[in-house]
Amino acid sequence: MSFESNTLRRWLNYWPGKKYFGIYRFLPAFFLLGAALEFSMINWTVGETNFYKTYKKRQARSIVEEKLRAAEGAN
Repeated sequence: MSFESNTLRRWLNYWPGKKYFGIYRFLPAFFLLGAALEFSMINWTVGETNFYKTYKKRQARSIVEEKLRAAEGAN
């Protein structure tokens, strides 16, 4: 356990910008990781579907269900 934390601490100290940015020096790395995740969610298809197709389908289904409930309530 001690080896892992010392290795991690050493690696984090090598990251540039500690003097000026402090903990915020890691923001560009997290921004790039987030962009990579978003890119994979858009372009990575499994079979015929990806994340956004599934999201759109669920959103459309909920809109239709709301309209049906409103129509039943009006009658």
